[in-house]
Amino acid sequence: MTSSTDEPRDEGGEAPCFAHLHEELDLGLGDQALGQLVHELADAVVIADTAGTIVFWNAAAATLFGWSDDDAVGRSLDLIIPQRLRRRHWDGYQRVMETGRTKYSGRLLEVPALHRDGHTLSVAFTVTLLTRPGESRPEAIAAVLRDDTARRKELIGLRERVTELEAAESSRRE
Repeated sequence: MTSSTDEPRDEGGEAPCFAHLHEELDLGLGDQALGQLVHELADAVVIADTAGTIVFWNAAAATLFGWSDDDAVGRSLDLIIPQRLRRRHWDGYQRVMETGRTKYSGRLLEVPALHRDGHTLSVAFTVTLLTRPGESRPEAIAAVLRDDTARRKELIGLRERVTELEAAESSRRE
C-alpha cells in the first residue's frame, strides 16, 4: 500500500533514513551560517563555560534579560538566576560539568529568571552540552531560551479558576 504523501511511514523494521536532508542543507556556508543563525535567532542563546561564566550572549538574550552582550559576557550566570534558586542551580551545574551528563537534555525546562531591572520572568528553555570531539566532559553548556511569562500566568489563572469551580461544585452538592 502506498501513501498519498511523500512522508515516511512506520511499517516496522528500520527507521527511515533522513541523511539526504542534511546533505541538501549544505549550502557551502558551514560555520559562518551557523554563527549567523545563533547570533540572529529570535530566541535567546546563552553559552556558559564550565565555571558558569557567560561566554556568549546573543541579541535576543539582551532583549530578554535587559543586559547587553558587553555587560553579560564574562559575568556569572547568577546575572539571570533568582537568588533563591542559585544554590540548587549551582549544585546541579557542577554535577553536570563533572559527569558530562544531564537528565535535562532534550527536555523543555521552565524556570523563573531574573531581568536586569530586578523583576522575575518565566523562561522556557533547552540545554545542550558542548564537548570537543572524542571528549565526554563538556567545555560549555548552551541554553536556548524564550520568555514564557504570559503563558505561565495564563496557566496559573486557569488552575485557579478550576479550583474555584470545583469548590463551588462541592459546595452545591453539600
